[in-house]
Amino acid sequence: MSLIGDIKDALRQSPATSDGSERSKGAYWCHDCGERIRDVEFEGDGVPSCSVCGDEMEFERSPDSAGCAC
Repeated sequence: MSLIGDIKDALRQSPATSDGSERSKGAYWCHDCGERIRDVEFEGDGVPSCSVCGDEMEFERSPDSAGCAC
């Protein structure tokens, strides 16, 4: 593996960002409304409800974790 690949892997494994905040593993989405809440911003238990329509949101992983939260 190249030096750049090693650096990318090390950064992906880091539990915190450079500002000390927790690294997000994904986000909750309401696909109907387009609302998004990062997992580290949600402070409740279970799954959040959309602030616009009230439906349960879906969790999707971040692009660097074998799934995509696009």
